[in-house]
Amino acid sequence: MAQTASITARKLVALLASPDAGLGPVVARISEDAGVELAAIPAESVVHQNAPFALAERSTVVKYPVVHVYVDRVQNLLTEKFRRFSGKVRTVAEVRVSQDRMEGLEEQIRLYVDAVTQVLDTNRGSWGEGMFFTGGYEVKFDAIQHGGRNFLQMARVSFEVDLSS
Repeated sequence: MAQTASITARKLVALLASPDAGLGPVVARISEDAGVELAAIPAESVVHQNAPFALAERSTVVKYPVVHVYVDRVQNLLTEKFRRFSGKVRTVAEVRVSQDRMEGLEEQIRLYVDAVTQVLDTNRGSWGEGMFFTGGYEVKFDAIQHGGRNFLQMARVSFEVDLSS
């Protein structure tokens, strides 16, 4: 079951970090359309890790904005009776933005979340390796909080991937 979570998270990291259709070009287009200067999200800032921000900041040097990708639930529903696994994998893309002032932080997080959802929208359907994304997702915004020496805001984009292996 752990392998199913790793496969799904690894695939999402690849989609978000793609130089052609990932977060880089999408953030640039959204920034231009909205007339707001947004920092790019380089491929190395899309990480497969589920860690609270305080621990991440203490253990490594974090450059914001950053996207943490992880799986928080795996359900083997046995919808295909003769498969080892056939069910749903709930995957999360957690966007974290930090700056020294509160002003504009909420607008930035919403634009970055919009970029993540646009990448998901363009990748509906088969992801290969028995994965299928139907296109539905849920977004949860956290309140702005004090993180380190700056202010930090996080948002989670959660969705289910159907997996059969």
